[in-house]
Order: sequence, then C-alpha cells, then structure tokens
Amino acid sequence: MAKLSLWVSIFGALIATSSYGQYAGDVFRYSEINQNGTARFQSLGGNHAALGGDASSIFGNPAGLGFYNRSEVSISPGLNSISNKASYIDNSVSSAKTKGNLAQASLVISSQPGFQRKWKRSSLGISFSRQQSFQDVYNYSGFDNRSSYLDNVVQNVNRSGTSTAQLDADFESDPSNGGPLAYSVPAAYYQMYLINPGTATGPPYSALDQNSAVDQYGTYVGRGANTQWTVAYAGNYNDKLYVGGNVGFSRIRYEYERTFEDQFVDSPELISIRQREALTVTGNGVNLSLGVIYKFNPMLQVGGVLTTPTWSAIKETFSQGVDAAFVDGLVTGPEGDLITPPYTSLNVAPNDFEYSIVSPFKGSAGITAFLQDKGFITGTLEYVGYSGMNVRTNYLDDAGNTAFRNDTKTEIQDTYRNVVNVRVGGEYRVSAFRGRLGFGYLADPYLNNDGLNRQKLLFSAGLGVRKNRFFADLSGTLMTYKSAYTPYFLNNAQDYSSVEISNKPVNVVLSVGTFF
Repeated sequence: MAKLSLWVSIFGALIATSSYGQYAGDVFRYSEINQNGTARFQSLGGNHAALGGDASSIFGNPAGLGFYNRSEVSISPGLNSISNKASYIDNSVSSAKTKGNLAQASLVISSQPGFQRKWKRSSLGISFSRQQSFQDVYNYSGFDNRSSYLDNVVQNVNRSGTSTAQLDADFESDPSNGGPLAYSVPAAYYQMYLINPGTATGPPYSALDQNSAVDQYGTYVGRGANTQWTVAYAGNYNDKLYVGGNVGFSRIRYEYERTFEDQFVDSPELISIRQREALTVTGNGVNLSLGVIYKFNPMLQVGGVLTTPTWSAIKETFSQGVDAAFVDGLVTGPEGDLITPPYTSLNVAPNDFEYSIVSPFKGSAGITAFLQDKGFITGTLEYVGYSGMNVRTNYLDDAGNTAFRNDTKTEIQDTYRNVVNVRVGGEYRVSAFRGRLGFGYLADPYLNNDGLNRQKLLFSAGLGVRKNRFFADLSGTLMTYKSAYTPYFLNNAQDYSSVEISNKPVNVVLSVGTFF
C-alpha cells in the first residue's frame, strides 16, 4: 500500500504540476542561480570571473581573494520584492510579496606580504551566502466553459483502469486508524461522490457534473532559499597570477502551498471543488570550484572559474487534500436519490520521498579593463550544462529505483539544454565614491519553449563609498522573465489552459564592512 500510494502521488504530481515532469523540474529549480553576492558585485550584473578584492570571490571566483592586502569582515542584508502578473484564459491578476534576507556575511583573513618571494601573499575566506531565493507568489482566475479539474481526475482514473475495489482499499474510514484518509486522489474523489462508476467493477467513471461551466481560481505561495557556507583559499604569484579554490556546503529549504478551485455555474449538484497541495523540501550538498585570474598589466586582466556540480541529498514531504460544497448539501446517490454526502473534505495521505540530485557543471570566463583610476568595465560569459543534471533514488525497490533514474534522466535531456549567459558591468569612481551599472542575459534553458521565451534579463545599479577603514555599498536589481504553470492536463489540448506569469522581482542589497 505504501509503495502504491507513493507512485500514485508521484504520478499525480507529474500530471498536475508541470508538462516537463516533476523531478526534472525539481533539479532545475535547485540549480538555477540568477544573482548573488555583495551589493558591489550584484550592481555589476553578477560578474565574478575576472574581478577580485570582494567577499563575493569566496563563492564566485576564489582567485579574487588573492587581491586582498588586508583582512575584512562584511555583512549584506537584503530585501526581495516579488511583483507578478498571472494571465489565465480571459483574465489577469497581479500579486506582490516582500521579504527580508541575508545576502552574505563574510570574513577574509589576508597574510602579511612576502616581498622577497614570488608568492606575494595569500588569503583565507569564509562566507555564508544566499545562492537562490524561492520566495514567490501568484494568483490567477478565469472563466472556463470547456473543462474542470474534475475532468482531469476522471480521465486519469479511466486511463489507469482502477477498480472500485481498489479505490475502496485506498481509503481508511476508521478514526482509530487515522481516518478518514485517502491514499490516492481518485480514492478521495470517489468517496466524496465526485466521480461515479459506470460498471459494477468501476470503469468507465464519469464526473458528478460533466456539463457546467466553472469559474476557476488558483493560488501559489513559495518560500525558502538555497544557502551556502563556503571556505576558500587563494594566492598571489608575483602580482600577476592569482589562483584559488573553494569548497561549498549548501543547504536547501523550500516549501510551497498551492490551491486550485472550480466554482460551478448553475450546477444542479455542485457549488465548488477545491484541490490543495503542499510540498516541504530540505537538502544538503557539496561542491568545489577552482579559479584563476591573470593580470597582463595594470589596465587589463582576465579570469575564469570552473565549478563542479553540487551533489545534494534531498528529503521531501508531499501532501494533498480535496474540499467540496454541494447544492443544498445533497448529492445524487448510487440509487438515484438525494443523500447527504459522507465527506465534504478529505486529506490524501502525505508521502515522504528521498532522492539525490546532481546540479549542472558550470564554467565562467571574463575580462576586466581598468580606466586608469576612474573605474573599470567587466564582462563574463557563463556556461551552465543543464542537460547534464541527474537524479536518482534508493527509496524504492531495485526496479523502481532504476526506472526513476532512467525516466527522469530522459525527461531532463528532452527538456533542458546547455546555455551560455552573458553579464556585463562597470564602475565609475570619483574620490571615495562609486557608481555602478550592470546587465545580465540568462538564456532560455528549455529545448521546447511552447511559444514562451523563458530568458531572463537583469538590470542592476548601485552606489558605494570606500574609505580607509570601512566601506558601504547599495545595489538594486530588477529581473524580468516569463514562466508558466498548467493546473491540469487533458487528452485534448484545446480543453485546458495554462497560466502565463510575468515576473518582475526586485532585489535590494546593502553591504557594509570594515578592514583590519
């Protein structure tokens, strides 16, 4: 029963959450890093490859630590403001959410200079950083005269050929055993009289209401972050070659709550049905980076960094539930007479699952040109190998583990492609003051975008002041991109719709630090 319930839940999540597959989408979610670092580096478009002397080098290009000639401690509180507009069928709804965070906190310890040696100095860096934010919110609604979520449940249970005996077996009614509790979504709908059998054994099933139009409403709230503790070490060879490496220990915390409701218009039986689900995820991972920066002369330097995949172990709990309201509190029973439905709300037994992911291999190369003492311009090309992501589990039996690994790998390779992102930025200096601008182009990683370009554009700006003993920097980044979500799928693509979401999050970071 437990294994059957797990795979029913996984299949249900696959159908309900994304046309690209649940776990392929999960490993992508935990792998896509848009913007991180101190206010200085964020205002420069997130450039890390060919620029040093900043705490962001600890988890960016660790070779940049070799530019330090004194020790530093810094902290960067931030504010993330989400602004989304969701378009569904014939309607658009705007949503907003603001949340504070800690972008980074770092300590850099620099050695004393070795004037008589080729290796001039070295630096050790320790940092806590926010690599990803999972904060998100959107709401949507629309009038649908073609289908409802109920049609999706009927289609799935008919496709599987599940018998009424199995639906009864997938339900616990005894409160002493934790009931009432369903062990699959179809079992919940069946016990609530929302789907009805067509034969003595069950299939084909039909919806309680097959004809009424519906007003549809959906909500999504996401929370959490991917944070990382990083230890880095770098050396400076003759003030020309800077070499560094790091090891990062990541921590994933992610959860969401989602609802989808059909409000039936002039139905003889139903007022509404609401489907709700929640996911809680925790994980730990490790990665390594190796970077170099070479200074040709005081005006020009180049750099690059290679970052291994992050190997992470993930634990998750997925839960669902169904609520229904009936006209006059009655429903047509098996004998054709009106009865009081036995349940108007049922939970589906939560499922725990454990798996491991391998995030993409990443590589960056960049160049920085200095404008004497007036500032600099820097640019980075960033390769991300999304098609190399991988997922596996030991949670099932041998056949299940193999099928999970192979099917998800196929889904990843059929869905995602490797990309090259572009980041450029510049800083202008007037005495102790700094002005900065940045831009980032993050390419669409989807092989088939279904007419929706998912590229991301980042526009950043910032100000700073640098004195002998302290510094302060302020940055703001606007990111624009589109995403999509499909509440349910049917055999005929003309009978269901997707939500198109226009995302415009703004991230503000203040970095302050002192030298010693």
